Amino acid sequence: QVRLAESGGGLVQAGGSLRLACAASGGTLNGYAMGWFRQAPGKEREFVASISWSGISIMSADVVRARFTISRDNAKNTVYLQMNSLKPEDTAVYLCAAALGNRLGAVQYWGQGTQVTVSS
Repeated sequence: QVRLAESGGGLVQAGGSLRLACAASGGTLNGYAMGWFRQAPGKEREFVASISWSGISIMSADVVRARFTISRDNAKNTVYLQMNSLKPEDTAVYLCAAALGNRLGAVQYWGQGTQVTVSS
């Protein structure tokens, strides 16, 4: 059974940066897209960014595209999310996800989430 474990969340001031990591264990994710969703209190879960196994197909939400960068290291079964110029509205639990194919359409695996809090 594949397990996803996020790390790197925390408290940061507006304008600061954080780098999230999600490590997969218990199996291989060959052919799987990996990426991130986030959920703020009282709001629906929203897509943040995804990257295909090859790294060629990258998608990101409009609200983060200019500030967040997703990457992956298949040798380490890990996906990263570099978040720059953070804003208070980026505060949320960030969840790692994996889905077969090039996009996070039907997510097969979810992580537990890591809290990101941006203070103004």
